[in-house]
Amino acid sequence: MSWSNPRLRAVIYQVAALLAVGFALWYFASTARANLERQHIASGFGFLEHTAGFSIIQSLIPYSEESSYGRAFLVGLLNTLIVGAIGTIIATALGFAIGVARLSQNWLVARLAGAYVEMLRNVPLLLQLFFWYFAILRPLPGPRESLTLMPGVYLNNRGVVLPAMEATHSTLAILAALASALILSFFIHRWARARRLRTGRVFPAARVNAVIILGLPALVWAIGGTPLRLEPAVFGSFDFVGGFRLLPEFVALVLGLSLYTAAFIAEIVRAGIQSVNKGQTEAAYALGLKPGTTLRLVIIPQALRVIVPPLTSQILNLTKNSSLAVAIAYPDLVSVFAGTVLNQTGQAIEVIAITMAVYLAISLATSLAMNIYNARVAIRER
Repeated sequence: MSWSNPRLRAVIYQVAALLAVGFALWYFASTARANLERQHIASGFGFLEHTAGFSIIQSLIPYSEESSYGRAFLVGLLNTLIVGAIGTIIATALGFAIGVARLSQNWLVARLAGAYVEMLRNVPLLLQLFFWYFAILRPLPGPRESLTLMPGVYLNNRGVVLPAMEATHSTLAILAALASALILSFFIHRWARARRLRTGRVFPAARVNAVIILGLPALVWAIGGTPLRLEPAVFGSFDFVGGFRLLPEFVALVLGLSLYTAAFIAEIVRAGIQSVNKGQTEAAYALGLKPGTTLRLVIIPQALRVIVPPLTSQILNLTKNSSLAVAIAYPDLVSVFAGTVLNQTGQAIEVIAITMAVYLAISLATSLAMNIYNARVAIRER
């Protein structure tokens, strides 16, 4: 075989590229190892078992200063995941609503939605986080002068104080009823959709499912009693005692991420709806469908093929942008692990590698879930 053979050249080029990458990785690894040994810095992941020695203001699992660095990592990871999950739900719902509102026939509604989008997406996210934290939440009055939002719910510069919820003997039964109602509603929705595609007849699945989801747990509640016992917070000498508290850092981060991302999602939804041919709307109206039904059953299903791929990117951006929490002292993964733990242990390579691997895993899992959803909602050609 001669050098003029394109297959031979392709194989040689690829082998040479692999060797170059392997050599670069070996060089960086050996250099890092030599530098660590020269500075007497330990390597490996054994530090995760050492005592952390610092506190964290928000923890979804038991944690104290005597806990390990590995425990601190889990606390930061869970704090990041809860922000990402709540932010995704709020941003998606709000983005869809604003995106539809931008196409409203009502002049005022459309202009207000447009002003929201243009204002929030053109202001840096970090500045918006500063606005919510330093300009809105921190200047609130102290605990003694707390604002009463409703009985048992107070707002002050230390967060939102809510009644604590304790399970009762009927909690498990009501949760089981709710799970059964959700499963039943899923099958009703699938049956109604298949029936509509087969016969064209519309079954009010949304109303029936709403009655089932609300009615079945309510029935079990009426028979077995309340599922939760509320324990309101009581003001002590300097602050509220008991109850449940949403930290101002958490509230500011969720608000900033959700409102900012919703502006981009709104534009994605608007573009997806406008990508559907207007003839589809006219045909639906000709069949006697109302505007709301047309949007829900005709326009949105066809627009999803345009909406879902960029929506996936926005969800990924929201989760990754949560790393800006370090600017307002919210204890997320970057703040706790890539910040405090790294400074105390000095093991930058291991800490940064773990942090990068976590964000990579979250992104890949989110992309996989959205791709599966996209494949399920895609309209198949007949």
